[in-house]
Amino acid sequence: MQKQWYTIEGGRRLEGTVTISGAKNAAVAMIPAAILAGECCILENLPHIEDVRTLKTILEGLGATVDFTSGDCMRIDPTITTTKATFPAVSTMRASYYLLGALLGRCGEVELALPGGCVIGRRPIDQHIKGMRALGAEVTVNEETHTLTAHADKLVGAEIFFDLVSVGATINVMLAACRAEGQTVLSNVAKEPHVVDVANFLNMMGASVRGAGTDVIRINGRPKLHGCGYAVIPDQIETGTFMIAAAATRGDVVIKNVIPTHMEAISAKLMESGARVIEGDDGRDFYLRVVMNDRPRPVNIKTMVYPGFPTDLQQPMMAYLTTAAGQSTVTENLFEDRFNHVRELRRMGASISLREQVARIKGVNRLHGAEIYASDLRAGAALIVAGLMANGTSRVHNIGYIDRGYEYLDKKFCALGASIRREGK
Repeated sequence: MQKQWYTIEGGRRLEGTVTISGAKNAAVAMIPAAILAGECCILENLPHIEDVRTLKTILEGLGATVDFTSGDCMRIDPTITTTKATFPAVSTMRASYYLLGALLGRCGEVELALPGGCVIGRRPIDQHIKGMRALGAEVTVNEETHTLTAHADKLVGAEIFFDLVSVGATINVMLAACRAEGQTVLSNVAKEPHVVDVANFLNMMGASVRGAGTDVIRINGRPKLHGCGYAVIPDQIETGTFMIAAAATRGDVVIKNVIPTHMEAISAKLMESGARVIEGDDGRDFYLRVVMNDRPRPVNIKTMVYPGFPTDLQQPMMAYLTTAAGQSTVTENLFEDRFNHVRELRRMGASISLREQVARIKGVNRLHGAEIYASDLRAGAALIVAGLMANGTSRVHNIGYIDRGYEYLDKKFCALGASIRREGK
């Protein structure tokens, strides 16, 4: 982790316009998915974030040629020379598990270092393994070496019911099934926008994926896929982070390059708290304007799979609710360790009590600046929101987590009138 931090002088109202970058969660699936094509793919609107750079390194480690051709465009020539992905970069990020579906689908074999990423609770890959085995793969996990191997002489379509809704498993099995023989039917699947975006990307490569965004996805396998160009959708979580930050600072911010329907759960809760959320179209793309003038009203949040309130915005939303006029509750239904930011918010004067997976937030008049430490990506975003709200100076440490998922976050906030600067080495 880099020894850098953000220094934030809080208490400034955010005003102006910000443009949202491409979706992190779509990008980190599409880059491995390009392996399935066997031909060059060009991905546009990619965010300049650490996870994208790490995946570039990983694909190059497999023998692929990966280049940024312009600002946000990546050209991937997936002419790989190995299916062994056990080098250090692989284990540093969660999304490296998409190499399982991509390499198994393309080559029929893979050896993969078990993935890392943010520590937000147990995130087993049992549903991924279940899906690959259903398609005919032999999968072995070596607990001693922390590696997974999979092999299939031939992948064959199957009917697969996921025991729980998992974005990662839905996408991973979808990747492998695109190159399987016959039809695969996936039930109880994730419906998140980036699942739909990955399916659209696969279809541009010549796959046949139908039903993404519904409860059932049907995939007719193809013996070969071709290269293509594709633009990643705007980032739903970055959009929500700026919406929450605008309301938290009693600001007035226009957020451009968004898909408003993806934000309905966040918009509803912000409006319930007293903010105005205005949807518009400037003729080129959609925008959302968030205006807040008063202390927020308390609201209750329960994280759910899409289209419910996203777990990735639970933490920034909690920061916002620390100054609500009354008591709010936040119930985390998806991850058991996603309250690591609570201790840091308490350092800033927040009044939060925890019992199992429920946080009760008694609103205070103001937060105050403090030395605070990010424990994961979205906790980092929450602490930035808290720092922007607070009186005085805050220093947010461990910002390497934030760099994993947000592009130029400090510069974007500065353009809205915030005082935030990156310091350290």
